[in-house]
Amino acid sequence: MIVAAECEFFLYETHSLKEKRAILQRMLTRTRQQYNISIAETDHQDLWQRAGITMAAVSSSGVTAEREIDRVLNFLMSHSGWEMTSSKKYHL
Repeated sequence: MIVAAECEFFLYETHSLKEKRAILQRMLTRTRQQYNISIAETDHQDLWQRAGITMAAVSSSGVTAEREIDRVLNFLMSHSGWEMTSSKKYHL
């Protein structure tokens, strides 16, 4: 079972694309190290206060994959420098 999620974030503390990329790189690396998922910035690469992130978890159980995605979403929402403005989950 594959569960994917797309989320959009608004970054309050960035003033340039360089600052945005530094924050995103740190968070995406940390997420990859802590969770068994694939994650990447997939939208709004040219905007310095918005980020579109897509992630996917693969498991033999849909429940396990969804739980991993939920854990990652909670982890990303806990970062104080940004706010999640939207998210969508897909079961493939």
